[in-house]
Amino acid sequence: MARLTCPYCYRTFAEKDMLFRCSGMRSADGRFCEPAPDPVRVALKDPMVVLPVVEGNGRKLSAVCKACGNTATVQICPHCHAQLPVHYGKLDTRIVAMIGAKFSGKSVYTTVLMHELIHRVGRRFDAAVVGADERTRKEFGNEERALYTEGVLPITTQPANVGEEGRQPFVFKFSLGERRRFRSTLKHTVLSFFDTAGEDLETARGVAQNVGYLAGAHGIIVLLDPLTIPQLVPTLGLDPGVLPARAQRQAAQGDSPINILTRVTEVLQQVPGVGPNRMIDVPVAIAFSKVDALWEALPEDSPLRQPAPDTPWFPESDSLALHHYVQALLQEWEGGQIDQLLHKHYRTYRYFGLSALGAVPPALEPAQQRQRIAKSGIQPHRVEDPFLWLLSRLKVIETGRD
Repeated sequence: MARLTCPYCYRTFAEKDMLFRCSGMRSADGRFCEPAPDPVRVALKDPMVVLPVVEGNGRKLSAVCKACGNTATVQICPHCHAQLPVHYGKLDTRIVAMIGAKFSGKSVYTTVLMHELIHRVGRRFDAAVVGADERTRKEFGNEERALYTEGVLPITTQPANVGEEGRQPFVFKFSLGERRRFRSTLKHTVLSFFDTAGEDLETARGVAQNVGYLAGAHGIIVLLDPLTIPQLVPTLGLDPGVLPARAQRQAAQGDSPINILTRVTEVLQQVPGVGPNRMIDVPVAIAFSKVDALWEALPEDSPLRQPAPDTPWFPESDSLALHHYVQALLQEWEGGQIDQLLHKHYRTYRYFGLSALGAVPPALEPAQQRQRIAKSGIQPHRVEDPFLWLLSRLKVIETGRD
């Protein structure tokens, strides 16, 4: 029997082991259950009061609460007790992990990517993208409002403390297909999107402690700042002043893309069934952020400067052309170290270049608490490419060769 993966804790379980949460309704004889903190959720730093857990019989998608006699239909994970999306056992689940160096722009990228998926890309694919739980809808809504309405950048993701398990992913439901007169061909996919703090990647120990969820990922986006590649600026003939001070510090401290990828690879090699002598099967999108900082040094016909085709399928030929272009640039910039590492350890990988904002934000002024976007506004460039490629590899969307 196929096992399910929880979109919140990424542990697997059989459908028959799914638990339920009491409805809280008053029964015919007057009995009802009082909400209280769930010890499992409290251990995960969630003190909210909730209704009691109800065990099922392994055969039905509901259960009868022994305390009050009411039928419970709200499904929860047997491991972390998080409420699962409606009809979860009947939906495809795709765990997409995001990982990258600090200051690579993950928080900004996540917000802009989901905004684009909900609005522009949703129309492109005739798809509906909605938050699958109240927390996702509320927190993503707050971050989207701050960026698009108030014009301020998200607060940098805080690193997890040793042993901390309280950070939760954003979970969305992606509905794709057509409604016909007599039947529906809609296909629903649950997408769990986890953003880990950059500091969690600074040591091998930090990676092992804080990004163990990579073992449950169906696809991984590794976000890298190209400005931290040591030889990039002199190779392109750029003014060294183009490097932000923090990018210079990262490069000097060895927090380079090759080191980030080495740490991620070491973690994935610890996944059961992989080991040091087997290729890693999970598809990995290597996404170089902030490419707008490189445009002046690249020719106008560079694939990195061209917009993605606006097709209702993943444009494989265009993506592959950009992949080979970045591959050649990496050979020139750093001798092909990144490509050699990926070629030797990953069965499927693809390069991407994107810009979440489209322009470098102005420096933070002393009186400002949060950095603001450029006056030109948000002009994202190819932010959806890595995500759509993963969805195409996972057979969620179609792939086109034109």
